Amino acid sequence: MPQNSRYQDTEFEALMNQVIETLEENQADRDLSLMVLGNVITHILKTQVKQQDRSAMAEKFADVLVKSVK
Repeated sequence: MPQNSRYQDTEFEALMNQVIETLEENQADRDLSLMVLGNVITHILKTQVKQQDRSAMAEKFADVLVKSVK
């Protein structure tokens, strides 16, 4: 996923690699991995984003996701 971020690439890469390693260590297949990641995103939106902003942020995230896989 393209990133325009305030975080350093090394910080981003380290965290992303930890998530991937956890999924691989648990032998999560594609469907389980996507379900887990989707629930993590939902949790983040519900706990860190104001209710009135959640739908717009979810749509923006989904748009970026679609663009990143084209």
